Amino acid sequence: MESAAARPRRALTPGSVLPEDAGRAALVARVHDPECDGPCVAAVRGEHVVDLTALAPTVSGLMEREDAAAVVREAGGGQVWPLDELLEAPPGRRDVPHLLAPVDLQVIKAAGVTFARSLLERVIEERTGGDPAQAERVRARVGQVVGGALDGVRPGSPEADRAKELLLAEGLWSQYLEVGIGPDPEVFTKAPVLSAVGTGADIGVLSASVWNNPEPEAVLVVDSRGRVRGATLGNDVNLRDIEGRSALLLSRAKDNNASCAIGPFIRLFDEDFGLDAVRGLDIDLRIDGPDGYVLHGSSSLREISRDVLDLVAATHGPHHQYPDGFVLFTGTLFAPTEDRKTPGAGFTHEYGDLVRISSPRLGALVNTVVPSEQAAPWTFGVGALMRNLARRGLL
Repeated sequence: MESAAARPRRALTPGSVLPEDAGRAALVARVHDPECDGPCVAAVRGEHVVDLTALAPTVSGLMEREDAAAVVREAGGGQVWPLDELLEAPPGRRDVPHLLAPVDLQVIKAAGVTFARSLLERVIEERTGGDPAQAERVRARVGQVVGGALDGVRPGSPEADRAKELLLAEGLWSQYLEVGIGPDPEVFTKAPVLSAVGTGADIGVLSASVWNNPEPEAVLVVDSRGRVRGATLGNDVNLRDIEGRSALLLSRAKDNNASCAIGPFIRLFDEDFGLDAVRGLDIDLRIDGPDGYVLHGSSSLREISRDVLDLVAATHGPHHQYPDGFVLFTGTLFAPTEDRKTPGAGFTHEYGDLVRISSPRLGALVNTVVPSEQAAPWTFGVGALMRNLARRGLL
């Protein structure tokens, strides 16, 4: 990977990050305010961001309110920040106001292997032992045997059982196929509470990784009762070589400093935007490398193998509760296979890559890739939040 110093400029403007119908959307932001040295819950109204912390000290608490959308649209607030100034803030600076990930006390969960195309790429990672040099050969073998056997297969169905029998007979069954077409999805904890970064921030890739990619995903925002209250975008950074060595290294591959980005804003459900809109989302990806490299990709929720409410039910219920709610990455169709440099090695990040994940109704999440070890250290945890809110008289 190249030095992070040679990075494209982050050209962030309100027009480049807001949803195309922002005027009709109830949008929740979080802002770091240096005056109180802490986070503020805020509403995005036009090109201004209005502090609502006196009414809702945490986003988690706001999601519990039945009138959350009305509060975000109409409630009087405190300080007002111009959105363009928040977007111009340099990453990692605590002395200037800037956008944070728009979630706080919610647990950050993720569902994996929810699309057939990316499912096969997980099988390829496993079969190569995380060696990108073997990917092209293994991809051809898997494609030859599996072919269209997984097309339209509903997880946990009799058709899925028959596909499993076929793959077992060919010696190609995998733990990834088990969670991809079996009765139970993969749901894991992506990152600790309060560790996600927001739009405009650097995003971290572990320096030990030589085969990795972004994962552009829709992220559901769920309250303590298991109700989906809104949605946003996320980048579930994927270290293919590390997880490919062993699925037991999932935490090593997924949970590193700045390796989870969420944003730019939470779009609350209302009469104009709900679950059906989420089910129809198209998510676009663009990567601009410091060397002029450009990659385009996309992911469509219409092709997901499991309904998003099935993923929520697998996460929350009598078997597991979340008193402060949770957010749930829903998986991605995107799995880049084109070679970036070495023939047959496929895609991997270079430091300085500018990653833009966007969807017309959710806006754009934009981050620059750096080594996790060089990203801004995560220092503001749950204890710091509680102390900060107490000092401000908000608890």
